[in-house]
Amino acid sequence: MQPDIVALGEPMLEFNHQGGRSYLQGFGGDASNFAIAAARQGARVGVFTGLGDDAYGRLFMGLWRAEGVDASRVKIDPAAFTAVYFVTHDDKGHAFSFIRAGSAASRVAPADLPAGYIAGAGLVHFSGVSLAISASACDACFAAADLARSAGKLVSFDTNLRLKLWPKARARAVILEAMAMCDVCLPSHDDMTALTGIEAPDALVDLALARGARVVALKLGAKGALVADANRRHRIAPYPVAPVDATGAGDTFGGAFVARLRAGDDLLAAGRYAAVAAALSTKGYGAVTPIPDAARVGAALAAWAD
Repeated sequence: MQPDIVALGEPMLEFNHQGGRSYLQGFGGDASNFAIAAARQGARVGVFTGLGDDAYGRLFMGLWRAEGVDASRVKIDPAAFTAVYFVTHDDKGHAFSFIRAGSAASRVAPADLPAGYIAGAGLVHFSGVSLAISASACDACFAAADLARSAGKLVSFDTNLRLKLWPKARARAVILEAMAMCDVCLPSHDDMTALTGIEAPDALVDLALARGARVVALKLGAKGALVADANRRHRIAPYPVAPVDATGAGDTFGGAFVARLRAGDDLLAAGRYAAVAAALSTKGYGAVTPIPDAARVGAALAAWAD
């Protein structure tokens, strides 16, 4: 299968704290979350990454198969492992602990890219995490963007800043360069404020557009989103929910937003849809299990409009 959307990045097995000594095993990694969110909205999606030749890697292959996400080009690396992370919760939100240094995904390099598969997609997606996990993974993302652009295809990029992975100065330089290569930019307000010192949402959108993005969807967390292109700008109100765990909400927003753009929605419709999908994804624990499908999002949208 040649997917319409191909996501690059590091999958991570998730262990989400449920209280006491209990953890719920799930799946995470922003690119995988994005891909599953897009697939549950009806998009044709594939992933490219590295996995260890281990039990956790096989769990991911089973997950993607069950979700209808094509993983036929994933590189299995017998000399590395599949990354893991733990999520804990307190009254300030959620916190993450990672076991990822030297993971199979971090060992991916430009020479590993399936060039025809990348160029054949309508849109290629990666994130700031994909750029941060290693120099070779960063180079692979930029090479994938070059392949897509040379083939006349689109690129989407989520800033997903993780300052534990790299120094702020390098993160700023590389992320701003990635923004210049993307057509659809999916920044987080917190990320961009940390990188630039700019707090005003409109000014952050202006920055992304000035860098070269055609479409910007600035995620504002509990305050909703701001979506824009060169001619239009819409503030998206937050969909009202009682959140339990926001682990994969930003990835859900991005996957749903891009899926709906690829399906033909206009900027406002795609933004509203993605805001609802992201909000619904916070109603359960874990990054993947709570991601809603298109029927659930559609029903919530219809009720919200009433």
